[in-house]
Amino acid sequence: MPAPSIAPLKVSTLRRIAAALGPGVITGAADDDPSGIATYSVTGAKFGTNLLWTAPLLWPLMAAVQMMCARIGMVTGQGLAGALRQKYPRWLLGTAACALFVANTINIGADLGGMADAAHLLIGAPEFVWVLAFGVGIAIATIRLRYAAIANILKWLALILVVYVVAAIDVRPDWGAVVRATVVPKLPHERDAWATLVAILGTTISPYLFFWQASQEVEEEKVAGRLTLKARRGATATEIGDRKIDIGIGTLFSNVAMFFIIVTTASTLHANGQTELATSADVAAALRPLAGRFAMLLYTIGILGTGLLAIPTLAGSAAYAFAESFHWRQGMDEQPMRARAFYAVIGVSIAIGVAISFLGIGAVKALYWTAVINGLLAPFLMVGILHAASDRKLMRGQPSSWLSRAIVGITTLAMFAAGIAMFVV
Repeated sequence: MPAPSIAPLKVSTLRRIAAALGPGVITGAADDDPSGIATYSVTGAKFGTNLLWTAPLLWPLMAAVQMMCARIGMVTGQGLAGALRQKYPRWLLGTAACALFVANTINIGADLGGMADAAHLLIGAPEFVWVLAFGVGIAIATIRLRYAAIANILKWLALILVVYVVAAIDVRPDWGAVVRATVVPKLPHERDAWATLVAILGTTISPYLFFWQASQEVEEEKVAGRLTLKARRGATATEIGDRKIDIGIGTLFSNVAMFFIIVTTASTLHANGQTELATSADVAAALRPLAGRFAMLLYTIGILGTGLLAIPTLAGSAAYAFAESFHWRQGMDEQPMRARAFYAVIGVSIAIGVAISFLGIGAVKALYWTAVINGLLAPFLMVGILHAASDRKLMRGQPSSWLSRAIVGITTLAMFAAGIAMFVV
């Protein structure tokens, strides 16, 4: 029997990878929202390449956490809050949902402010006009479109992250110094640097992504025709393997973008002593004389694209958390009149976000501190995720592997340690 040729095998592998891409890529790209971009920009501007080593280190950690959340959704047939409801009292889940809602809403407000800054710089018109346009447009699209359409749009928006790779190459950094900073870690020595490390952890391994990832798995199964909880329970080895590919690529894409954003601002802003940034426009405007109009345009376009990607994710994750905590009808394919409370959370979150953006708080500062808040909140949620993912009964005989639990456990401890260091150093 003749051996199969290599070319068909390669084509088959590429097809499987392409078919697997979905929730993991969306979640990975949503991780680099304007909050993430602001945090990584501040990191590069203030500390140069000193914290560049976090980008490759956080890739496997982020992937392990997101895969654990995805596995919970795939195996239990319900979102993260629905699974945790079987382990914890409703008051505790409600408290967590409220904390998530507050953090996400502040994040939405800061994201809208950052997007408005970017649109004003690119096109003109007052920032408040852009805030209203983006807020109303995103709210209507999130409520009116069905899940498949939303997922398809968000998946294509993920490609916007490529602009940060191009921008970094365009500024021509010292690649030798970049490589050294990547492979030789430098731990922070002062409180400000520890706060930045907490912000990096919080915007990379972010609570809203935990809920969004698990709920996307449920939505994917509903699209596939598994409309009842019983039909959604359990996952095949192939389904889990495909999601590992999906999440691995999505989180890699996210951390590559993070890496190059730090490289860009370290090579331009930090190198020229520009470390205090108030708005996204400040970052972009500072890049223009130092790196050229092309780099400035790429940076600004990236803020707009990632904001369009992230805001539905932020509002949606809080809505899923509330709905599953309190047994509300929920889902992106539900009619608004049949899932009033679910869609009300999305609408109210975006509306408050619009109001927050009018308070005049510097967008970069607001985005940075929402990342810090997420970094402090995330490890508490990760304890619950670990507990749920290790329960053989809840996970229907398909708990997360010991290696996955070990990685997520180490990540949780590291985030607790960074948060403590931020206050005691």
